[in-house]
Amino acid sequence: MTSDERGFMQLALDEARRGRTSPNPRVGAVIVERGEVIASGYHAAAGQAHAEVAAIRNAGRPVAGATLYVTLEPCHHHGRTGPCTEAIIEAKIARVVIGCRDPAPHGPGGIERLKRAGIEIELGLLEDQATALVADFAKHVKTGLPFVTLKAAVTLDGKIASRTGESKWITGEAARTETHRMRADADAILVGIGTVLADDPRLTVRHVEGVDPVRVVLDADLRTPPDAAILDPKGESTAPVWIFHAEDALRSHMDALALPEVELIAVPRHPRGVDLGVVLKSLGERDIVRLMVEGGAHVHGSFVEAGLADRAAIFVAPRIMGDAEAISFAAGVVVDSVDGSARLVRTEIRAFGSDWLVTGDFERTA
Repeated sequence: MTSDERGFMQLALDEARRGRTSPNPRVGAVIVERGEVIASGYHAAAGQAHAEVAAIRNAGRPVAGATLYVTLEPCHHHGRTGPCTEAIIEAKIARVVIGCRDPAPHGPGGIERLKRAGIEIELGLLEDQATALVADFAKHVKTGLPFVTLKAAVTLDGKIASRTGESKWITGEAARTETHRMRADADAILVGIGTVLADDPRLTVRHVEGVDPVRVVLDADLRTPPDAAILDPKGESTAPVWIFHAEDALRSHMDALALPEVELIAVPRHPRGVDLGVVLKSLGERDIVRLMVEGGAHVHGSFVEAGLADRAAIFVAPRIMGDAEAISFAAGVVVDSVDGSARLVRTEIRAFGSDWLVTGDFERTA
């Protein structure tokens, strides 16, 4: 593939990231004719036009003989919208360049259908990026569970707060704005009761455009105050609040949180609070595909210890706490050797002001 073709697929990937598509995958498409982009499109939301159809419509004219660059294998099944393969065939597109195959059980078949129609197919352009773009969707359709990203802001020595629990602000404004962009991209934000009591967060999207995600609290004994900011007493957000509590939590505490915007969900108790496996299964059944876990330390530690986290997104500030009793990113994890520690792969580092964002996927061992 030429550098121009990689550039066209990169444009399609950029288009895909514009969508808020859960539980569908993010997909982008670009139509090229004689080496020039004549149209682009993306899947904006579930139930709306898929990327290929959007691009064809956006061309505003016939695209017969053109090349379509699309990040994901075109669908060949009937859902809320018709098969993209038929729209491509009807438009008489001559060549389709695809980033990666569709991981969904009903997904395969699009490439074969297009080939039978005489359309030239190229598969695997920027495949790693295309696959990473739909990693959340792939996990959800294969396991029924959400894709879990652990997010935190830490000092150079890995502390998220002082020994008193004070954490405002470890990072600068640019990093905090990026955090809100990440929230806007998530279906749900999850925190533990410790974070609710210590920081009284709202967990809403501010500083950027976007829809507030579902707010999820792990609160085994239902200690969330009825006037907590996350319960939105000022009516600033319409996003629901789901509180997962232990099945044996006191009934009086349930009554105190019987609010219109709050749903209480009982799950088995666990030594660390509540059973995270059951929590994730419930979230997946509610079509939560992208879950961002914002802490605190014991919640992060629980996800790491249980092997339930898929990705980490850690903002690192040029600060050193230097206090052994300051709060670390992940607490309660017992590791006997460096080899036994959790390791990130496919890491990337980006600068936000004077801070760095380190992202990577948790390495899976056989």
